[in-house]
Amino acid sequence: MRRGLWLGTSFGLVLAASPVSAQTSQNWQWCVNKDDKYSLDLAISGCTAVIQSGRETQKNLAIAFYDRGNAYEDQHDYGRALADFTQAIQLNPRYADAYNNRGNANRHLQNYDRALADFNEAIRLNPRDPVPFNNRGLVYEDLKDYDHAIGDYNEAIRLNPRYVLALNNRGNAYVAKKGYDLAIADFTEAIRINPSYEAAYNDRGIAYDDKEDYDRAIADYNEAIRLDPKDPFPYNNRGNVYDSKRDYDRAITDYSEAIRLDPRYAVALVNRGAAYKAKGDYDRAIADYDEAIRIDPSYVRAFNNRGLAYRAKKDDDRAIANYDEAIGLDLTYSFAYSNRGYAYEDKKDYDHAIADFTKLIELKPNDAGAYNSRCWARTLAGQLGAALTDCDESLRLRPDDANTLDSRGLAYLKLGRFDEAIADYDAALNLEPKLASSLFGRGAAKLRKGDADGGNADIAAAKAIQADVADDFAGYGVSLAAEPASGAPQVPAPPQPPVTPQVPATPQPSTTPQPPAPGVSTGTPSGKP
Repeated sequence: MRRGLWLGTSFGLVLAASPVSAQTSQNWQWCVNKDDKYSLDLAISGCTAVIQSGRETQKNLAIAFYDRGNAYEDQHDYGRALADFTQAIQLNPRYADAYNNRGNANRHLQNYDRALADFNEAIRLNPRDPVPFNNRGLVYEDLKDYDHAIGDYNEAIRLNPRYVLALNNRGNAYVAKKGYDLAIADFTEAIRINPSYEAAYNDRGIAYDDKEDYDRAIADYNEAIRLDPKDPFPYNNRGNVYDSKRDYDRAITDYSEAIRLDPRYAVALVNRGAAYKAKGDYDRAIADYDEAIRIDPSYVRAFNNRGLAYRAKKDDDRAIANYDEAIGLDLTYSFAYSNRGYAYEDKKDYDHAIADFTKLIELKPNDAGAYNSRCWARTLAGQLGAALTDCDESLRLRPDDANTLDSRGLAYLKLGRFDEAIADYDAALNLEPKLASSLFGRGAAKLRKGDADGGNADIAAAKAIQADVADDFAGYGVSLAAEPASGAPQVPAPPQPPVTPQVPATPQPSTTPQPPAPGVSTGTPSGKP
C-alpha cells in the first residue's frame, strides 16, 4: 500500500555547446567542459572569462551564456541559470536548446506557466527533437495533469523509441494514475534498452510495492543498489517495503543507510521515525521527526507523524499542536484533520472532533472511514440520529465493514434499539469474530433484553480477548444490569477507526544522470503521508 504518493522525475539538459571557431582557447575548453572533465566552478570561470573577453561573436557569446547556464543548473543555482539562458536567447532568438534548458530552470523554480511557454517555443523551433516533449511532460506531471504528461511522453517516444528517460517518465505517470501494469511495462522496456539504468529498477520497485508485490519490489531495489550503492533512494524505498511487511528492524536498517548516505534526507528520517513508532519506541521516533523538521520546517508529514507519536505517548496536547502545524502548512492535508479529530476524542472534546471529521468529509466526500469516524464521535456526544445517518452513509460507501457496523451497533444500543444493535454486532462479528467491542456491546444488549446466559457468554468472550474491556466500558458509564443506572449512558468501548497510515512519506526517485541526449526521468515519495 502506498503511504503517500509523490512521483518525482529527474530532468535532463541539452548538454554543452561548442563555439563556432577553428580553435578554442583554454577558457573555452573549461566553459564547454566536454565529458565533465573539469569542475563546475572551473567551467563557470571559463565561461565568464569568455563572456568578458570582448572578442567573441554574438553567436559564440550566446553559446558561452548557455554553457554557463548549464553549469549553474548543475549546481542547482536555478536563478543564475535562468538569467544566463535568457541572455543566450536574447543573443540568439532561435536557440531552441536554450529555450529547453530555461524551461527546466523555470520548472525547478515552479514557474510552471513560463516553463510550458519555453518548452512550447523549443518544440516550435525544432519539432523533431524529443527532449522538449519529454520535459514538457514533466511540467504537466508536476501539475498532476497526467493525461497531458503521457501524451507528451508518447510523442517523445514516437520520435525516439529508445528514449529511456521518456519511457521511465511515462511509467511514473502511469504509477500516479494507478496504472501499475502499464508502468511496469515501460520500466521493463527501459531496462531492456539499458540494463544498467538504475532509476528504472528503482521506479519499477515502486510500482511493484504499490501492487503489494513485495518480493519483486525488493528484487528491483536490490538491483538498483547493486548498480549504484551510493544512491540513498533505493535504500529508502526498500525500507518502505520492509515496513509494509512489518519487518521494522530491516526497514530501520535501510532507512539508516539512506540517512548515512545523505544526512539531510528528511524523507528517510520521517520513514525511520514511523518504523520506530511501529516498534513502540516513541522517543526515537520523535527524535527523527525533530531532525526532519529542523532540515525542512515546512515538512507537513513530519509534523503529522510527530503528532501521532505524541498521541501514542498519551500527550494529546502536543499531538494536537503538531496537527495544528501540519494543517497550517497545508489546509488540505486530510490526515492531520483525521488524526487531530482522534486526539480531541481522547480528550472528550467531541465538538472539536466532529468539526475535524466534518472537514475531513469535505476534503474526501467518498471516504467511508471519515463518515465512520464522525458517526463514532457523534455517538459519544449523544447526537444519535446524526450518528446513524453517518454510519449509514459509511456502509453505503463501504458495505460490510466491521468497524462501522460496530459503531452503528453502539448508536442503536444507546437508543435502546437492542434488536438492531444485536443485528449490527452479529454482522460485525461475522466479519471479525474477535472484535472485543462488538462482543461486549452485544453482551450488554442481550442483558438488557433479559438474556443473561447469552449476555454473560459474550462478555466473558470479550474479556478473554481484551482483559480490560470492562474498564473501557465502565469509563463510558455502561451498565450491565438488566436496567441501566439512572443517567448512565450505555456506551460500549469505541471501535477503532481506521488508523491514518503514518506514511513514511513519499518514496524518492533515483537521480538520473544527464545523458548525451537531454532528457528527464526518475521515480519516487511520499511514501507515507
